[in-house]
Amino acid sequence: MNKSTKVNFKLSDPVHFLALGFGSGLAPKAPGTFGTLAAIPLVLLMAYLPALEYAAVMSVAIVFGVYLCGKTARDVGVHDHGAIVWDEIAGLMVTMFMMPITWQSVALGFVLFRIFDILKPWPISLLDKKVHGGLGIMLDDILAGAMAWLIMYFVFLH
Repeated sequence: MNKSTKVNFKLSDPVHFLALGFGSGLAPKAPGTFGTLAAIPLVLLMAYLPALEYAAVMSVAIVFGVYLCGKTARDVGVHDHGAIVWDEIAGLMVTMFMMPITWQSVALGFVLFRIFDILKPWPISLLDKKVHGGLGIMLDDILAGAMAWLIMYFVFLH
């Protein structure tokens, strides 16, 4: 089965519900983009947190995401099914860490994260191929978020 194979997710299962980005990953086209869109309200709420608390919430989202994505993938029998988008949510959290929140910064962060997530330049592509399970699902998006953050840093903070 491939990443877009139709499977039976259980939205009534809290693990599936979260892994599917509150259902956003079930969009028929571009589920990763819809998952990233679902992250925006969370990032906007987190923007009010001090940096250390934001980092703590983000870290929990990443660590918990390894479990969420891994379990959901195992439950449906498809590694990194396109509908599993918690990794996009965590990736945008990384992208927006300590950034000023304006419509321009959110739009640029969104676009940059999606570019790195879709194109998977080296070393993201290497991680995507070599690391499996929940960690593999999460890790490439966390690195995509970090690469987007680096550009955001030079645009907004440097």
